[in-house]
Amino acid sequence: MPFFVRGKKRITETNMCLTSPVKQDILIHSKGNPHSSSQATNESDSALLPGLSDDVAKYCLTLVPRSSFPAMGGVCKRWRSFIQSKEFLTERRTAGMLEEWLYVLIMDSEGKESHWEVLDCLGQKGRLLPPMPGPAKVGFGVAVLNGKLLVIAGYSVINRTASASADVYQYDSCLNSWSKLADLNVARSDFACAEVNGIVYVVGGYGIEGECLSTAEVYDPDTDNWTLIESLRRPRGACFACGLNGKLYVLGGRSSFTIGNSRFVDVYNPEKHTWYEMKNGCVMVTAHAVLEKKLFCMEWKNQRKLAIFNPEDNSWKMVSVPLTGSTNIGFRFGIFDGKLLLFSVEGDPGYHTLLYDPNAAPGSEWQTSDIKPSGLCLCSVTIKA
Repeated sequence: MPFFVRGKKRITETNMCLTSPVKQDILIHSKGNPHSSSQATNESDSALLPGLSDDVAKYCLTLVPRSSFPAMGGVCKRWRSFIQSKEFLTERRTAGMLEEWLYVLIMDSEGKESHWEVLDCLGQKGRLLPPMPGPAKVGFGVAVLNGKLLVIAGYSVINRTASASADVYQYDSCLNSWSKLADLNVARSDFACAEVNGIVYVVGGYGIEGECLSTAEVYDPDTDNWTLIESLRRPRGACFACGLNGKLYVLGGRSSFTIGNSRFVDVYNPEKHTWYEMKNGCVMVTAHAVLEKKLFCMEWKNQRKLAIFNPEDNSWKMVSVPLTGSTNIGFRFGIFDGKLLLFSVEGDPGYHTLLYDPNAAPGSEWQTSDIKPSGLCLCSVTIKA
C-alpha cells in the first residue's frame, strides 16, 4: 500500500529570518495548537506573520525548504492560499529558492499496480505520493502546470471493462493531496497533451467507441475550465505533444487517413488560433522530453539513437546512445538539473542510469548517474517549486 512520509512539522530557526516571538508563534501553529490554529483559520484578514508586513512575511515564507510545504499548508488558510499561488512560485524563483524534484510513475515488480515516487534535488528517493483517486487507468496523459501535476483522462477500468474517461486530477505538492478538476469536453485515451504558456492542451486520442479523434481542447487554471479549439486536420491517436517556442507540436501516432504511423507534425499557433503542418516528424516514439528548447525522442525501431529536433530550423540531429548492458534495452526519459536521464525499462539491478548533458564538452556528453527509480519507470515529470 503506498505510503507518504511527511516532512518535518517544525520550521527551524535556520529556515526563516524571523524574530524569536514570530518563530515561536509559527511553531505553535505548526504543532497543531487547537486554539491558535482555529483562530488563524477563521481570521482570514490577519497578518501572514505577526509583527511583519505582508511583503516581508511572503519573502520569509519563500525561504522555507520545499519539504516543509505540507506542514505550512496546515497552519492557516492564508498560508495555504499563498503557497498554492502563482505568486509564491514567482517569489521563490526570484529568491533563487526553487527546488527541482523528479516525479516518477513506477510499476511494481509484478506489473499489477503503479505509484508515484518522488526524487529530491539530490536524486534521493524522498517519498511516495498518496494513491491517485478514481478508478485504475491506462492511456492517460500527464502534464505540469504552475508547479502542480495533472493526470488527465485515459481508459478507466471498472469491472474489467475499459472505457475512455474525461476525468482530470491534480496533485498539489504543497498540500500533498489530490483534487479533482473540471472534466474534459471529450472523453479520450492515448492522446497528446502538453503545457504551453501556462495553458494545458489535449489533442486527439481515442474516444468512447474506440474512434480516432481530431478534437482539441485547452485548460485554463484560472477558471478551471476546458474549452474546445480548432480541431486537427485529420484524426490522430497514440500521439504525443510538446511545447516549443510558444507553440504546440503534435507528433507520432496514427491517423485514420494514413497507412501505418504518421510522420506529419501538426503545429498549433496560439496567437493565430490555427494549425499548420510539417512533414519531417518521427514515428512510434517510445520516449520524449524537452530540454534546452529542443525535443529529444527515441523511436521504437532505433533505440540506440537519440533524435533531437530543433524548432529554430525544423531540423533533426541523431546522436548515438552508448552500448551499456543489453543492445535491446529500451528507455524512459527524465529531466534533472538541465540533463537528460535515460531510465532502463529492463529489470537489470546492475544497470546504471545513462545521463546526456547537451552542454558538456564534445566527447563527454554521456555519463552514468546514480539517480534511479525503485522500479520500472512508466513516465516522469520534473516539477520546480
